[in-house]
Amino acid sequence: MFDRRTISAFALIGATVLALLTGFAWAAGWLGPRRISGGDITTALEANSGGVKPGYRRAHAKGLCFTGDFGANGRGSALTTARTLHAGTLPVLGRFSLAGGNPLAGDGRNVFHSMALLLKTPDGQEWRMALDHTPIFPVADVASFIALQRATTPDPKTGKPDPAVLKALLAAHPEVKAFQGYMAKAVLPNSFANATYYSINAFRFTDAGGTTRFVRWQFVPEAPLAGLDKQHLDQLPRDALFQEMIARTAKGPSRWHLLLVEANPGDVTDKATVAWQGPHRTIDAGTLTIRATQPEETGSCRDFNFDPTILPEGIALSDDPLLAARAKGYSSSFTRRAAEGPHPSAVGEDLAKGAQQ
Repeated sequence: MFDRRTISAFALIGATVLALLTGFAWAAGWLGPRRISGGDITTALEANSGGVKPGYRRAHAKGLCFTGDFGANGRGSALTTARTLHAGTLPVLGRFSLAGGNPLAGDGRNVFHSMALLLKTPDGQEWRMALDHTPIFPVADVASFIALQRATTPDPKTGKPDPAVLKALLAAHPEVKAFQGYMAKAVLPNSFANATYYSINAFRFTDAGGTTRFVRWQFVPEAPLAGLDKQHLDQLPRDALFQEMIARTAKGPSRWHLLLVEANPGDVTDKATVAWQGPHRTIDAGTLTIRATQPEETGSCRDFNFDPTILPEGIALSDDPLLAARAKGYSSSFTRRAAEGPHPSAVGEDLAKGAQQ
């Protein structure tokens, strides 16, 4: 027979185990409302692109690798202890890309132009970035992102999204309509080299004194901005932007200045759909120089996951829910394409054909 103290001890152990199991089940998404997974994001992107394109990224599938360096001037240390911003030069691995899941799509589309970067310090700290040439994003959270993918998925019969579904989305998400208006009016860069690339999300920067500030950043090009003719995008050769960047880099490097923009009191820091208005404290923290480009078949960027939530000490995530969604989506996409194996890129195909001629 067990005495009361023994029974109480067993009951306490049982309750503790039950609590741990419940917590694990909740964290795994087995209890409560079903949470959106990275697989959900990736599947929505695949459907939007007309099905799986094996071996390619599910978003920004068409890309070009590049290498270069980042020369930090040390001024960024006023905002963060991150060693990536200490005075000195670090090697850079990166990728230019266009939005969309079709790796062979034409460049004549009014979509995101993107730049992904990896900065790595000698002691192994990494700062990974995934930047777009727009200062805002069309949606603020993962559920809205999936809704956008579904509403803009072309109907196989018409090749266009269902107007009724799209109308309902725009009515429920005015931020998507606002983004469409921005894209319609904004200059569409005619080169990867003359676009400004934005972090989109805000992040927490902590300085040596322990003060934490919200910061967004942008890479501003030295090359002057010039735009494509939006009225005749369909006349642009399929790989015009990528071929232009290859030819430009062969003649000499392209450079951008990293500007750290500190939030003002009252700025929205948890929604990528909201741009910061008016003057802000801005620090030029250094210069990014791109010196060489490589097709993804031969460049190191193809098998790299540019997850923007991988950060060095001194930089941390904000409360923006889109950051966790980006991490989940990037991870799921990487896992699927890694299992499928490599496939040729559009630019790689062009260069191979040129070499045979």
